[in-house]
Amino acid sequence: MSDDDLLADEAPARALWLMTLADLALLLVGFFVLLQANQQLDPRALAAGLAEGFGAEAPAAMPVASYGVSGFAPGSATPPGTPAALAAWARAELRDPRVSLTVTGATDGTAADVDPRSRSATLLAADRARAVAAALATAGVPDARLGLATAVRPGRRQVLVTLAFAGEQGKKP
Repeated sequence: MSDDDLLADEAPARALWLMTLADLALLLVGFFVLLQANQQLDPRALAAGLAEGFGAEAPAAMPVASYGVSGFAPGSATPPGTPAALAAWARAELRDPRVSLTVTGATDGTAADVDPRSRSATLLAADRARAVAAALATAGVPDARLGLATAVRPGRRQVLVTLAFAGEQGKKP
């Protein structure tokens, strides 16, 4: 086999390698064009559109810290004690305008830990979250940065306040 035959056999492999490199370069250029073209769009709308295009859900804010209020009596939405320490924590964390708080009320899943009138665990959990959120608002925590949620957690009669990075509010990059 001559040197010319060996070079002829390597030519398709070199061409394939160069085509793959060119494809990667074009993908990278396309990505930067996408970023540049979408500078005026709302980042949340862009993320939602990309997630929809790939058949996925847009990610929610990720919790990064939490504070628990436990010790609720079965069937009661009255917070135990005063929320002074929780309010101080919430005010300190909310100094960063990019974060938000979610107040999640929970019941323990037993037959005794339900709303006395409706016999609903979900309503009792919502009442617990609302009571803690109202105490926080009364203590000076801005209620516009609070969200409410409910959960049934076996063995847990509590309210969990979670801090999450929500991104820039009302600003476009």
